[in-house]
Amino acid sequence: MTISLHPSTLPAVLSPVLTPFKADGGPDAQKLLKQCKWLEANGVGQAIFGTNSEANSMSDPQKMNTLTALIEGGLNPEHMMPGTGATSIDATVTMTKHAVAHKCAGVLMLPPFYYKDVTDDGLFAYFSEVIQKVASSALKIYIYNIPPVTKINKSLSLLERLAKEYPKTVVGMKDSSGDWAYTESVIKLLAPSGFRVYAGSEVFLMRTLRAGGVGCISATANVNPKAIADLAAHWRESDADQRQADLDSLRSIFAQYQMIAGMKTAVAHFSKDPDWLRVLPPLMQLTADQQTKLLSELQKAHFSMPGL
Repeated sequence: MTISLHPSTLPAVLSPVLTPFKADGGPDAQKLLKQCKWLEANGVGQAIFGTNSEANSMSDPQKMNTLTALIEGGLNPEHMMPGTGATSIDATVTMTKHAVAHKCAGVLMLPPFYYKDVTDDGLFAYFSEVIQKVASSALKIYIYNIPPVTKINKSLSLLERLAKEYPKTVVGMKDSSGDWAYTESVIKLLAPSGFRVYAGSEVFLMRTLRAGGVGCISATANVNPKAIADLAAHWRESDADQRQADLDSLRSIFAQYQMIAGMKTAVAHFSKDPDWLRVLPPLMQLTADQQTKLLSELQKAHFSMPGL
């Protein structure tokens, strides 16, 4: 049986958008809206409330109220994939219903990550119960696979089972395993039926597109959106490998630091807004020396964030 492909309004590149925080630790929705509109103008969709958003340091109401403010502020929900996964089914259902009600194109769903060594049957039961309780034909789930953080691996058999049982609902994944062989195996197995695979880093963007995946949801799309989106749009052209090498080179600069704090340092610098430096504990800002070193390296690389 052939399963129909899943049309989507989501772009090939999305950013797990950095969250600006106020002095009291609450998310600054208006500053975030401005940032999201800058990403949108550079061809990048918004996977708000992802890992780089410090999502698990925020409460569910904070995230839902922020999503409402972003859409009321004019952000296009057809280019949005908010993170709604939580350790409890109830919280996941509540946030997912909220995203669906706001007509987001999809949701990015972490597994319940507290308990380790859980079975495929247990994970299937979790996602299945969420789907049944949300009970909406508009729901489009992208499974978020990030075993370096969750310590939970998604087996091919689990993904295949979910996609077959819920072909119109479990429509894709973000794979942040960092294991290209695994990513490629998911694409080979499920992309022919329309399952949309996003790599978790632009380092894998060319390989993902060439294998039949759809793009990437990547941290450094926060700071280098246009170059990453341009490669996704022109990956068949003769200079694509050089473009990929340039992306890899820039990412390697940020990878020397705690990525969230490093990217916030860049945004604060280029937007001339030191409030962007704030991160929530247990994360910490880069030290003054680290900030100076990072900005010096970015200057040597002729890096800028025009229009920010």
